[in-house]
Amino acid sequence: MNKILVLPLLGIMFSAALLAQDNSATPQNPPAPNPVQQPNTGQDAAPQDMNQQTGQNTNKDQMPIFRVTVFARTTKAVNYRQHGGSTTVDFRGTDLMPEIGGHAKVDGKAGHLAINTELTHLQPATKFGGQFLTYVLWAITPEGRAVNLGEVLPGENGKDKLDVTTDLQAFGLIVTAEPYYSVTHPSNKVVAENILRQETKGFEEPIDAKFDVLEGAQYTIDVPADQLPSSKADAKAPLDLLEARNAVAIAKAAGAQQYAADSLAKSEDMLQRAEDYLQRKQGRTPIGTAARGATQMAEDARVLTLRRKEQERLDAERRARQEAQEKAETDARAAQAAAAQAQTQSDEDARRRAEAEKAQALAQQQQAEALAQQQKAEAESAAARQAAEEADRQLAEANRQRQEAIRQKEEMRARLLAQLNQVLQTRDTARGLVVSMPDVLFDFNKYTLKSAARERLARISGIVLAYPDLKLQIEGHTDAIGSDEYNQKLSEKRAEAVRDYIVSSGVSMNNVAAQGLGKADPVADNGTAAGRALNRRVEMIVSGDVIGNQTAPPPQAGSDQVNPQPNP
Repeated sequence: MNKILVLPLLGIMFSAALLAQDNSATPQNPPAPNPVQQPNTGQDAAPQDMNQQTGQNTNKDQMPIFRVTVFARTTKAVNYRQHGGSTTVDFRGTDLMPEIGGHAKVDGKAGHLAINTELTHLQPATKFGGQFLTYVLWAITPEGRAVNLGEVLPGENGKDKLDVTTDLQAFGLIVTAEPYYSVTHPSNKVVAENILRQETKGFEEPIDAKFDVLEGAQYTIDVPADQLPSSKADAKAPLDLLEARNAVAIAKAAGAQQYAADSLAKSEDMLQRAEDYLQRKQGRTPIGTAARGATQMAEDARVLTLRRKEQERLDAERRARQEAQEKAETDARAAQAAAAQAQTQSDEDARRRAEAEKAQALAQQQQAEALAQQQKAEAESAAARQAAEEADRQLAEANRQRQEAIRQKEEMRARLLAQLNQVLQTRDTARGLVVSMPDVLFDFNKYTLKSAARERLARISGIVLAYPDLKLQIEGHTDAIGSDEYNQKLSEKRAEAVRDYIVSSGVSMNNVAAQGLGKADPVADNGTAAGRALNRRVEMIVSGDVIGNQTAPPPQAGSDQVNPQPNP
């Protein structure tokens, strides 16, 4: 029996498009389960029987699905068959670039797999920042290892192709934006992931691994993106050369001149050769060959630098431990010498007391008094030590109770975030948990709620009722089309419609407030249709001390009024 198993990755949130697809069906008429196309809701999928999902008989050619969680979304991996012929998986864009499509044909050969990849609608990587120049195809193994399969270069007719081979057997495929092609660890800019067809061939294998990705600025932690050479380069400069320039600059910023001087010198020499080819117009092939060599050597220098820095840190810790041990031994020897000296002095005192027979009575009296004083001092010391221990215990208990209260709030906040995310896209901010309702949940140019919106708000209300101390701030937003007065009124009406529906669902009206902000707080460029669509929204800020914060003041709407105009 084939099973669906979860492989966690760290980092990317659900896209609005996936959320809309996941919640488009009503509770009375849920969509039929589909193991290939059904998006994850942010929770681990339970094992399912493929026969029940597809209605097909179990056989060794059936495709097992392994879901690989990527920042609260899923991709899938499969254990491909050796000498099993070819099979195909599709590509789907993430919320960073949802328009991406394509497929990969995987062909089982002797001792390796051939992968023929084709992607469509891949936008320039620079949209994610100046440090991103290209895209890399990665294979993610069941053990969580990421393997760089190669650079995805622009092709003809908007199709980007890459033909590679790998000795891996089981893996999922993702595409990430990177600063250059030879990176050894993927960034968190995952723009595409494979999805499996029902006819994809393979067999089941348990998967349990964690896969780490780098934050977007990890490669440029020592040099700002706007100071990279690519940010000041000629627009006609070849991509291979831009990657090489950035790779060398990043390696230098990491400290390669100190820790990997030979490798860095070789990369600089290859880069200078590529620059010379460019000046002499030697053509794309010699320029690219030298530039890619420089990029690879620069990445080797950067990785070697990080390893040697880590070794330096470990050596310093080892020396510190050795010095501490030597000091402890020296102190012990000094203590032993002092004890021996004290014993010698004690023997001398005893001899003198034996010789001083006439002063024996006085000495005994003095000794008794000293003993009494010592006992008194010991009793006082014990009492002080006990009082200090009790004070420490009380302080520790107070700290424990305070940490427990913080932990409970954090757990409740995380649980509430997960519950809300199952209904509408929700993000965690300093103001509270922000639940976003897109414009498509309202009638066009109106503030009446569609049935899908009412269903989701009913589910939101059911969740909120379980947390009676929560406060809800409903804020309506519009794009910049139309007059200020019209946009302000429409945003207020939409916010009030959401508030009234939530109150009618049982939430206390004292815990719900509504406000229209018009066009005053855009989240995207109003110069494009896509940006305006994102700006037309209603946001619900969920806050309260029970989850660790109070609602921050919302942004103020503009006050300029002009004649109302239609608002798309």
